[in-house]
Amino acid sequence: MRSRLNLISILLFSSIAPAQQAPAWLDAKTALDAMQRGELSSEQLVSHYLAQIAANNQNGHQLAAIADINQQALAQARQLDQQRAVGQVLSPLHGLPVVLKANIATADDMPTTAGALALKGHITPGDAQLVHQLRAAGAVVMAKANLSEWANFRGEGSASGWSALGGQVKNPHLLTHTPCGSSSGSGVAVAADFTLFAVGTETDGSITCPAAINGIVGIKPSRGAVSGEGIIPIAHAQDIAGPMARKVFDAALLLDAMLTAEARSKLSAPLAHFATVPSKAKKVLLVRAYDKRNRALAPMFNQLAVMLQADGIEVVNADSWQLPDELYQAEFKVLIYEFKRDLEQWLKSYQAPETVDTVAEIVAFNQQQGKAALAFYGQEYLQQAEAIDLEQDKADYLAALEQSRQLAELALNQYLQQGYDAIILPSYGPAWPIDHVKGDQFNFGTSTAAAVAGYPSVTIPAAFDGVLPLGISLVALPWSEPQLVSLAATIERYLDGYRQPGFLTTAE
Repeated sequence: MRSRLNLISILLFSSIAPAQQAPAWLDAKTALDAMQRGELSSEQLVSHYLAQIAANNQNGHQLAAIADINQQALAQARQLDQQRAVGQVLSPLHGLPVVLKANIATADDMPTTAGALALKGHITPGDAQLVHQLRAAGAVVMAKANLSEWANFRGEGSASGWSALGGQVKNPHLLTHTPCGSSSGSGVAVAADFTLFAVGTETDGSITCPAAINGIVGIKPSRGAVSGEGIIPIAHAQDIAGPMARKVFDAALLLDAMLTAEARSKLSAPLAHFATVPSKAKKVLLVRAYDKRNRALAPMFNQLAVMLQADGIEVVNADSWQLPDELYQAEFKVLIYEFKRDLEQWLKSYQAPETVDTVAEIVAFNQQQGKAALAFYGQEYLQQAEAIDLEQDKADYLAALEQSRQLAELALNQYLQQGYDAIILPSYGPAWPIDHVKGDQFNFGTSTAAAVAGYPSVTIPAAFDGVLPLGISLVALPWSEPQLVSLAATIERYLDGYRQPGFLTTAE
């Protein structure tokens, strides 16, 4: 993979003239306007991002965010430019590039691996459903992003953003620190100007955390809003794909193209529209329970409260936020059971090699490969999934599924069904140093309730602790994405929390 990417880098630098470069750090609205005026082409935009990847993915800052490049990306961009020239514009995404997490199946030359050595070079026979939709909308599927191996569900003590195939993804704000995971490469690709859009997947925090820690926008949609067909799973009960971008409008625009028919039927207009209109929210809950965990949170929330109140929105503070231990225990039972059931189904449906198309065979493969497959940490989750008996353990699993959802919904509904339009929480603490001995050192995280309940959440950049971004997440009832996007875009304008990364090697 590395030699292939280096070859592509050489070809790109030798073939892309400076005149072909698009402006850096574009947002989708600016790009769309320029394309409509004929001042920017898809080829120029894709060329710019491929050059950025060539400069700083394995070279330069060595961000390791991109796993593979679509060798047909430029040709596809040229074809889409030709279609635009004769008025055949497929959607607002026409000609715009997107990076996919490497656990999303594509029917092209890019492997679908989840970062695992067991699936090295695996080419799937078809596109995942969301990829089919993106191609139909005219998006250029430009590359695949590195990730935490097996979506961070291989074993205990992992460091987010590392995979056996892709190495360690780095945070572009501070290169020694975590990008968080498991959609680490997707988040860094957006933050580092490797792409306009990326798609991540979340089971519990895997869009929310890398969005917050890399200072970008991430949307985890309502359960069922985006098809999971074709995505290497952890668990059907909680897995969901979602957009990652630098602005709320951009993320909403990408999500519009990813929605299922059911989701579209429940929404009154494209989500990108709601990112351009004032919020109609009347009452929100600000979770202040973490204010003392980080010096930047209290000033940021104080500022936000004043701004919301000035806009006529009632603000209520919550000084405590505690989910019961039983919720986390039940959630884990669900994930382990469904990991075995759903992963083995994917492996067979997407024609993984017969030698690694069961969890037991993957465990054995990893043991045989030794450190090449199991560097830095173990495979306890794979082994626990291997031990599951899908028939004998089904009753316990179903009870855990019901319990986890009830507890998560109770935690949220006590507010969201009592007149609150949204709950606003600090997403995660700031990035911590990458450490392959101790693993991840989370300060706190608040993604679980929405993840288990299947409620939508939008994460936006909100503040900085020194050079490290801090995000906030807005959670609301299922299928309230229009109102949530509108409120998130309003707060985005209030806080103006986005900042281009500095690619620093020290925080001093």
